[in-house]
Amino acid sequence: MVNKVTTHNAVADLSQAYLAQVKAKRLMNFIMLVLFLALLGAGFVTADSRNAGGFWDGLGNVFDFPAALISEAVERAHLMPGYLIKYLPSLVETINIAAASTLLGAVLGLVMSLLVTRGLAPVPWLVGPLRCVLDILRALPEIVIALVLIFMLGGGPVPAMIAIALHTVGALGKLFSEVNENASLKPVEGLASVGANWTQRMWLGVVPQVAPIYLSYALLRFEINIRASAILGFVGAGGIGYDLRNTMSWGVGKYDEAAAIFILLFLTIVAVDQLSSILRNRLTHGMPSAEVTL
Repeated sequence: MVNKVTTHNAVADLSQAYLAQVKAKRLMNFIMLVLFLALLGAGFVTADSRNAGGFWDGLGNVFDFPAALISEAVERAHLMPGYLIKYLPSLVETINIAAASTLLGAVLGLVMSLLVTRGLAPVPWLVGPLRCVLDILRALPEIVIALVLIFMLGGGPVPAMIAIALHTVGALGKLFSEVNENASLKPVEGLASVGANWTQRMWLGVVPQVAPIYLSYALLRFEINIRASAILGFVGAGGIGYDLRNTMSWGVGKYDEAAAIFILLFLTIVAVDQLSSILRNRLTHGMPSAEVTL
């Protein structure tokens, strides 16, 4: 009887402690929400006070640009096929920038991920510093790196490719290292027992296990890099983004061409998203088994 009472009291104490923790967590979340809303409101007021035109004064004009773009595109719809052909080479350049930067970033990210994975790194004391390098590359926006490179190298696709590749190294290096940590060490230990060096252990023992996930992440990053390469065109890094900036800066008279560029970008991003999603599903889940019909 005493044991039952003791157990009941222990359960009651645990329940009260759990409810107290839940209550404290909810209170903390509420405080964080209030602070977030206060900072958001203060930032909005500051930004609005420093805006030359005033946010509320210009709020009524927010639909002026889309209306002008759509009306001009509809009015000159017969010229749209020619515009699509005209800007197709720029779109190809944008895709090339994204593909080259993704390939370069994925290869370097793979190497970096093996160097920073705990338990696999050849030099353990370098894991911390190299992880900091990946954090820095991942934290720096592509547009900041591109602006610095454009100042040094001039405009064109090369600064955009380098900027996106560096950011890709930071992003994929982090993701690949997390994948490496889940790989089985038995093949690595087996290769080590027969005298394989570090490169052979990684290439034959680790990479084959996680290669499909590597490719899946690389395809996902390729989608992101297409958008990034289009955005970098606005700062003079080439590609279709540069043409879009010129047409939008021109104003009325070029809005139909801007609409054609928007259509090209939209169709390309949707197509790449769908294709990469199909490829990622096949890489991670395998090919769907064919049904046998007798």
